Amino acid sequence: MKGIYFDGKEAAYREDLPVPVPGPQESLVRIRLAAVCNTDKEILKGYRPDFQGVMGHEFVGVVETSPEPSLVGKTVVGELNAACGRCIYCRTGRPTHCRDRRVLGMHQKDGCFAEYMTIQTSLLHPVPEGLAPEKAVYTEPLAAAFEIMTQVSFEDREPIAVLGDGRLAYCVVQAFASKGQQVTVLGKHPEKLELFAPYAQVSLEREKEAYEAVIEATGSPEGIRQALSLVRKKGIIVLKSTFAGEVSLPLSEVAVNEITIVGSRCGPFVPALEALSSGKAVFPPLTLFSPADFKAAFAYRGFKAGFEFG
Repeated sequence: MKGIYFDGKEAAYREDLPVPVPGPQESLVRIRLAAVCNTDKEILKGYRPDFQGVMGHEFVGVVETSPEPSLVGKTVVGELNAACGRCIYCRTGRPTHCRDRRVLGMHQKDGCFAEYMTIQTSLLHPVPEGLAPEKAVYTEPLAAAFEIMTQVSFEDREPIAVLGDGRLAYCVVQAFASKGQQVTVLGKHPEKLELFAPYAQVSLEREKEAYEAVIEATGSPEGIRQALSLVRKKGIIVLKSTFAGEVSLPLSEVAVNEITIVGSRCGPFVPALEALSSGKAVFPPLTLFSPADFKAAFAYRGFKAGFEFG
């Protein structure tokens, strides 16, 4: 089997990987498309030092075998976190924080940068009829953006800023726009901000306004400090960036100004699929690479790179 394998230090393209065998509660999925996330790049920098295996977690595939017969032959997307169902987090409605969870392409579970992948069947979601795989592949990152709305009520939190002008910020803007929520995007690159203009206010200025809520989506360690300079007292910061390394913060400022900081990661697939299939969330097309050319895909500076496996 062809795939991209991380050995704990570096990634390599291989053609000798064994086809995975699904466990009792798992399905075997043939991967059609897989997309590169910034988290995949961070793994190469040490974000998941204990991980070894096939990389990747954003995919569209076809179910080959499954304990759920109705799924066989269906085009699907899938969630990342396989939970144990028994620990305190699973028993209290927090399965994505399960103590013993396995995470696709990140922790104790091979991911989707290969021709085949196994996945816990309960994590699969059929792609709605008419939704092209090239669009459905954005389900997972868009779902992560929808997670913000499950954590924070924005009814009395205007104005709202999205800090960043990359893929992560774009997902956040699409989630808010699909719900009719107005936001301002603060970025550094005029050419990137053009992509946001149909869906949000855009600005290169960061000093003249303060915001009740700031969604930090820069993908950079500097983002949280920038967010602190923008948020109003008693305001809220939602932290979406994940990266290798640590950041120091002026915690006295956070305490004195009574700033709330909310970490946010994986989210609900249902509203993401609905937004994509209805056309309320719109994304640029993937730029596809051969898996053997994964280094070029990881270095790609355009909107989003991906792999086509067939």
